[in-house]
Amino acid sequence: MSVDEHSLPSATKAALAAHSRFVQRIRRRYDQELPLLAAGLPDRAAMQALIAQLQAEGRNLASALRVTRHLVLERLAVHDVELAAPMKAITEAMTTLAEVTLCAALTQARIEQDAIHGQPRNSAGEVIEFWVVGMGKLGGRELNVSSDIDLIYVYDDEGETDGAKPVSAHEYFTQVAKKLYALIGDVTEDGQVFRVDLALRPNGNSGPPVVSLSMLEEYFLVQGREWERFAWLKSRVVAPRQPEAGAPPSRAVALRSLVTPFVYRRYLDYGVFEGLRQLHRKIRDEAQKRAAGRPERSNDVKLSRGGIREIEFTVQLLQVVRGGQFPEIRTRSTVKALSRLAARGLMKPATAAKLAEAYDFLRRVEHRIQFLDDQQTHCLPGSDEDLGWIARSMGMVCSAEACQLLDRLCEVRELVATEFDALLHDGQAPKPGACKNGQCGGPALPVDADEFLEKLPPELAAAVRRWAQQPRVQNLREESRLRLAKLVGRAAIGVKEGACSLDAALRFVDWVEPLLRRESYLALLVERPAVQTRLLRLLGLARWPMRYLMQHPGVIDELADSRLMHERFDGATFIADLQARHDAWAQHGEADEEALLDSVRRAHHAEVFRTLVRDVEGHITVEQVADDLSALADATLQCVISWSWARLKQAHRPAPSFAVIAYGKLGGKELGYGGDLDVVFLFDDADENSPEIYGAFVRKLITWLTLRTAAGELFDIDTALRPNGNSGLLVTSLASFEHYQTGRGSNTAWTWEHQAITRARFCAGAPELAARFEGVRRAVLTAERDIQALRQEVQAMREKVRQARPVRAGLFDVKHSPGGMMDAEFALQFLILAHARQHAELLDNAGNIALLQRAEAAGLLPAGVGKAAADAYRELRRVQHRARLDEQSTALDEAAQAAQGIATHRDAVLALWRAVFG
Repeated sequence: MSVDEHSLPSATKAALAAHSRFVQRIRRRYDQELPLLAAGLPDRAAMQALIAQLQAEGRNLASALRVTRHLVLERLAVHDVELAAPMKAITEAMTTLAEVTLCAALTQARIEQDAIHGQPRNSAGEVIEFWVVGMGKLGGRELNVSSDIDLIYVYDDEGETDGAKPVSAHEYFTQVAKKLYALIGDVTEDGQVFRVDLALRPNGNSGPPVVSLSMLEEYFLVQGREWERFAWLKSRVVAPRQPEAGAPPSRAVALRSLVTPFVYRRYLDYGVFEGLRQLHRKIRDEAQKRAAGRPERSNDVKLSRGGIREIEFTVQLLQVVRGGQFPEIRTRSTVKALSRLAARGLMKPATAAKLAEAYDFLRRVEHRIQFLDDQQTHCLPGSDEDLGWIARSMGMVCSAEACQLLDRLCEVRELVATEFDALLHDGQAPKPGACKNGQCGGPALPVDADEFLEKLPPELAAAVRRWAQQPRVQNLREESRLRLAKLVGRAAIGVKEGACSLDAALRFVDWVEPLLRRESYLALLVERPAVQTRLLRLLGLARWPMRYLMQHPGVIDELADSRLMHERFDGATFIADLQARHDAWAQHGEADEEALLDSVRRAHHAEVFRTLVRDVEGHITVEQVADDLSALADATLQCVISWSWARLKQAHRPAPSFAVIAYGKLGGKELGYGGDLDVVFLFDDADENSPEIYGAFVRKLITWLTLRTAAGELFDIDTALRPNGNSGLLVTSLASFEHYQTGRGSNTAWTWEHQAITRARFCAGAPELAARFEGVRRAVLTAERDIQALRQEVQAMREKVRQARPVRAGLFDVKHSPGGMMDAEFALQFLILAHARQHAELLDNAGNIALLQRAEAAGLLPAGVGKAAADAYRELRRVQHRARLDEQSTALDEAAQAAQGIATHRDAVLALWRAVFG
């Protein structure tokens, strides 16, 4: 030491590692060994070399490991306190120390057991692998300087040893575990390497010390508890060291394949909130008990309110809830997880940055505390001298008058506690004595309790009672019935306070009924009361949202997104986000078809729901709804084309020379909720096997688009408009399509097919085919025609459709009745086919409203007729849209016609029809 810290004034003297009583002991006892550790921050090679050198000088392995630990910690104290090494460097060095010592001990333990019993082998004669699984901070490479290590011992198969004294694999590995503990955990004259804790193993301290892979799998399936999922989140094999790249792979991948689905579920997993809440409550209660009568223990930087554990819980909770769908947020590192959660939009970047800074500060304080005496404690010392040393080591001053360290600690802990409470209580701190489950001043009641039902509005009580007494409700866990009561109670309070209508509450009860056993969705609403409030409002505005939510209940989480009302659908962003999903699955080795099919369905359902909410809330028009739903279908098709082609065995090029042509509502960008996609598939590829290749591809593509998975369905696909209809090939070459449509050859299109192509457009596929298809389309529309024959054919087709969709006398169907939307569409199709050759402005697929106005401007309609028909068409679409949203008939009686002003719209369309057809 070049400076004696005791000779300096307390406010200015340097903080040196020598203040640590632990460091003093090491320097006294091992002054001869200290130079053996290579200079700098200890790394794996330096630690291994030190162990080898100590053994070469006559120490046995147990002693060498312990001395190595002491020398490494002395070096870390110097780097941490005096050289301001980053917190991450200290924790990674401690983690490496644990890995190196465990690997050395495991090697020794297996050598000794092999000498006695031989090697354990499975039925195939392979040597059975054994893994030391590090949990907690060891698993996360975040080990603190005086930590115990949480371990679980797993072997991968059953079998027997091959030596002179054979024993079962379980017996063999039990003996390995005992020797391992002796080498690492026993206290000798040199101390111990690490305190070893096996309490996280299956069945805890009552379970066997070692478990086979099959035993672990059964435990996860049958007995695994919610809090264990948080523990296994950080698990990884720490010994033996896993093979380097290119080496024969370890079968440890089988272990990871068990752990991942146990920790991360493929759905939004809000059911873990209560499990974590209970675990946290237990930890906080234990911390308070330890601090009772010991005020110095109230400043626990790990377990007290706002401590390290609450940052870890905040991160792990979001990871467990969302990690099943977003593998990119899966990481064992707390700091890495914070940045990934922010990047994924699951945490505000500013919050993530503040929590990362708080985590760094608290961990550095924790290390200073532990360096003092090498004790596993997280409480600030009671000694003013020790407290002052910790403060100085962190660039702060701590005196009797003021202590910057304590002030900063209070700020940090308040920040952490606020964020943690906000997460566990939906942004609201828990209120003592507040109403629970809709009840005030009494115990929580389950949903089937008469006392609970009697306090509901009569209509609501009757609806709940209808299913509350059924066996499927009676057989639910009490926790689930309490959750149901809380949700119904909130709906009842909403009705009472005017926040929602009785209709909304009744629809909510109808929506909940089929979800009684899908507890994750109930848990989501319990944890997010603001989401339930918005859901009730949505259900009160229309009936169809309830139908959609019954089909896709997972989308209710979208109601928590504040951007919902202020943004519109963006196809490029949607595709980029889905590609990010794909890349995340691929990075984690989980990009199988099931994961990708589910990903695209969830993304599509979420976007449809966002549009639905904006629509029902009145933030976008009917035309904007159709535009967004059509653009969503285009983007979804583009994504599925890319993904399915990449998984086609016959794929012969990086991307297919392939196009999806949209017809009907999708072609006219008038797609509604749940509408079929009328499409035609084209290819343009010179490969001699292209018909077979693209035929196989389209069959795969249709499967990807129509298959119902656990995440629901995507689209119904109608390909009847392809050349030769249902008797034709599923996919057609662009050249054959052109010949068919333009009348070259014996196989040519009908007039009704030319009517359909007026609304056709390229919507997905290879961009270079878009212009070529549009060229074919324009050639069809500008072909010379016999106008009188065309008029008769269009009228005949309209009459055929009318007869297929009869409307009862006295009613007006906004689509099919005379003067309805279909009359306007047929009239416009005739005008395009008859006059587009002379009027190029009619060639654009600009939508019925714009084209009717263009037809009038071109002089093809009397003044005012086109504009009036366009306005009528817009209003009829609006009426149709609103009726479907509320699940009402689009065939209106006289009262509804009068209320909607239908007569004016009908007359405008009839005037158009007369102007076109006479």
